[in-house]
Amino acid sequence: MNLELLVLGGYGQFVWPAFIFTLASFFFLYLTTKKELKRQEKMFLIEFKQMPITKIEVAKQQELLKEVLSSSPIH
Repeated sequence: MNLELLVLGGYGQFVWPAFIFTLASFFFLYLTTKKELKRQEKMFLIEFKQMPITKIEVAKQQELLKEVLSSSPIH
């Protein structure tokens, strides 16, 4: 393996730590975002998956009422 490629003409000592820092930062950001997404998904499912049936029935009745009112002509 050609070590000159890793040395980068004497600038490798500056480039490689910056590259590693950037990679580590991206990885940390990815893990943090993934953790937050899972937390938000759990909150969403808790709030909306267990919606009471009465709310669903009221919503359906309101949709039906809107359909009836929108299809009736205005005189």
